Amino acid sequence: LAESGVPQLVQPMIWDYAADLHVEGKVQLIEKYRRCGFSKVWFASAFKGATGANQSLTLIGHHLQNQLEWLEVASRTPPDVLEGIALTGWQRYDHFSVLCELLPVAIPSLAVCLQALQNGGYSEKVKENVEKLLGMPNLEIDTYMR
Repeated sequence: LAESGVPQLVQPMIWDYAADLHVEGKVQLIEKYRRCGFSKVWFASAFKGATGANQSLTLIGHHLQNQLEWLEVASRTPPDVLEGIALTGWQRYDHFSVLCELLPVAIPSLAVCLQALQNGGYSEKVKENVEKLLGMPNLEIDTYMR
């Protein structure tokens, strides 16, 4: 790869939507990319649509944990390597599948994930900020909110 010149033309994006994405494995993968000549990498996480093709409601806790795992990977990566995080929100699993987790039900998850990424983690202060921003009296991250 290094000899091909490709690393000067593209930046790889590492996609993983799991709540436990094996931080050490991602750190090793980034190091492999660096040895191949890639100077920058992107991460891709999800705030919705990555937990089941028939999912109707968004489990915020799963997606929050995904963001926290990516933050851990970022903390173990040289600061000049991470170009950014693409926070995805999938609507369907393939072009022939029904829609899942429509945006309105996932807005609390989007808000929590964005705030966690912006603040470098999740805390009671972040939770209160999301509740205030969304006008929600009691944000639940470990159960399905309606």
